[in-house]
Amino acid sequence: MKPLELFFRLHALIRKELLLVLKDPSSRVILFLPVLLQSLLFGYVATYDLSNVPYAVLDQSRSPTSTRLLARLDGTGFFRRVATLESSTEIAPTIDLQKALMVVQIGPRFEQDLLAGRSAAVQLILDARNSTTANTAAADVAAVVDDFNASELRRRGGPGPALTLETRAWFNPNLETRWNFMPALIATLSMLQTLLLTALSVAREREQGTFDQLLVTPLSPTEIMIGKAIPPMLIGLVQSTLVMLVTRFWFHIPMAGSLLTLYVGLAAFIFAGVGIGLSISALSATMQQAELYTFVLLLPMMLLSGLTTPVASMPRALQIATLANPVRFGIDLVRRVYLEGVGLGTVFSDIWPMLLIAAVTLPTAAWLFRNRLT
Repeated sequence: MKPLELFFRLHALIRKELLLVLKDPSSRVILFLPVLLQSLLFGYVATYDLSNVPYAVLDQSRSPTSTRLLARLDGTGFFRRVATLESSTEIAPTIDLQKALMVVQIGPRFEQDLLAGRSAAVQLILDARNSTTANTAAADVAAVVDDFNASELRRRGGPGPALTLETRAWFNPNLETRWNFMPALIATLSMLQTLLLTALSVAREREQGTFDQLLVTPLSPTEIMIGKAIPPMLIGLVQSTLVMLVTRFWFHIPMAGSLLTLYVGLAAFIFAGVGIGLSISALSATMQQAELYTFVLLLPMMLLSGLTTPVASMPRALQIATLANPVRFGIDLVRRVYLEGVGLGTVFSDIWPMLLIAAVTLPTAAWLFRNRLT
C-alpha cells in the first residue's frame, strides 16, 4: 500500500470518528465541561496550603508579652482568631465541635517566668482528626514562636530565656496520617461501589433488553425502585464493615464510639448515595452512559468531601457547594464516631443533611423512573 493512499484512508477514518463524537451535543459537554470544572476544583481544593486557619486563644497571662506573641500570630495572615476563651473548660467544646482547628493556651505566669530568667511554655492543642492539616498548622505556629524568640532577643539586646512550644494532638496523639484516612475510607469506599451499582441497575435492564419485562410485572415503578435500592445498600454496609475490620484489627486504630451510632450514620449515608445513583440510572440509556456520569460525579464529590483537605480551608463558594455532598457528612460522621466516640445526638447534625439529600434524590429518581417506564 502506498504511503499517500494509507494517509488518505486513515484521514477519512479519523475524520469520521471525530465527527461522530463532536456532532453529538451531549458528548461535547461531557468531553470538555467536566475537565474544566475538575481543573478548577483541583486548583482551589486539592491543596495543603493553610491560609485561613481558625484558632482560639486562652490567654491567662494577659500581659504585654503575651499580647505581642498573639499579635505576631494574627499578623501572619494564616491564622484567624475565632474565639477568646475565659477558662480551660471551654477548650474541649471548641475542639470537639470543630469551631477551631487549634487552641493556643498561655499560662498565668507566662511573663513572670520570662522576666525571672526561666523558659516559658505555650501549649498548642490541635484537632488531629486531619493529621496533615494539624502537622502543617503546628509547623506554622512553631515558625512564629521562633520568630518571636529572635525578636525578643533583639529587643533585650542579649541572650535570655526562650519561649517553648508544647504540642498536644487530640484524637490522633501520634499525628499518624493513617488515623485520618482509614476511618474516612469506611464511608468513601462503600460510596464508590454503592453509587456505581445503583447507577447501573436500570441502565443494565435497558441494555440487556429485559426492561420490557418489568412493565408486565405486577410491581409498581416505586416498588421496582425500592427493590433495586435495597441490594446496593446491603452491599455498601457489608463493604463498610470490611473496611472497619481492617482499620480496627489490621492497622490497630482503636474505635472510641458505638457500633450502633456508626451503623445508623452509615445507613443514612448509603441511603443518600442510593438516591443519587438511582437518579443517574434513570437518566442513562446505556450502561456506558451510567458509568460515565458516575465517574464524572465521583471526583468532585471526593474533592469536596474533606477527605484530604479541610472544608474550612476551601473558598466560601465551594464550602456552600459541599452542603449538597453526602460524602462530606459521611466522612465527618465516621471520623467523629470512630475517633472521638461521640453519640447519636452529636452526629445528628451530619445525619439530617444526608436524609434531606435522600428525600430529594429518591422522589426525583422515582419520577424519572416512572416517566422512562411510560
